[in-house]
This record gives sequence, structure tokens and C-alpha cells, in this order.
Amino acid sequence: MSDNRTKPEIDAPTEPAPSQLVIRDIIVGDGAEAKPGDTVTVHYAGVEYESGEEFDSSWGRGESIQFPLRGLIQGWQDGIPGMKVGGRRELVIPPHLAYGPAGGHFLGGKTLIFVIDLLQVG
Repeated sequence: MSDNRTKPEIDAPTEPAPSQLVIRDIIVGDGAEAKPGDTVTVHYAGVEYESGEEFDSSWGRGESIQFPLRGLIQGWQDGIPGMKVGGRRELVIPPHLAYGPAGGHFLGGKTLIFVIDLLQVG
């Protein structure tokens, strides 16, 4: 899987934010499947659900990133397993599976949308 796929465009939704994790495969990969606790290499972009404002993007930094799933927010720990290398998946993550209630983290209290390209597992 090459990581030269283009950065996704993510529009702010018009419907109310979901209260549970929403997983939607945009492209289904055909490579190795991510399992809970795996280390994954991804490209991703994250936006705030309400505004559509981007708060983070590996594409913006020009390089993919690798990390163990168990070190990430719960929405990623729950939303990436089952994804296959070569896939692109959208996760809509409510606050309780992201950064918690408002007040702590700058993304606290916010529903987040991530589009993730899975480049490598392991």
C-alpha cells in the first residue's frame, strides 16, 4: 500500500452528533487486518464534528505516523480493529470515547471525525 493517497475532504455533518462510535469503511483494504493492541502505521485527518474545523492531520505534516493502539483514545482502540491494510475508514467519535468532558483537553466535550488510511500493521 502506498501512502500517496490524497488527503480526504471532510465536511461538517448537518445531522446531530451520534452518541455512540460510528464506523464507516470508505475503502475496504485487502491487506493484513488490525487487531486490538496492534501497532499501526496510518495517515489520518481529524475534524471537529460541529464546525468541520481540522485540528490535526498527518497529511499536513507530510508523513504517516506509527503508534500502538492501546495508547490511543478509546474510539481508535474500538474503531481500527477489523480494518485491513489499504483501507480508508471514517470514525465519528463521541466525547466519552475521545477526550472526555469539556474542560480538560482542548478537544474535551467535542465529537470528532477522523478519516484514517491504514498503511501497515505490526
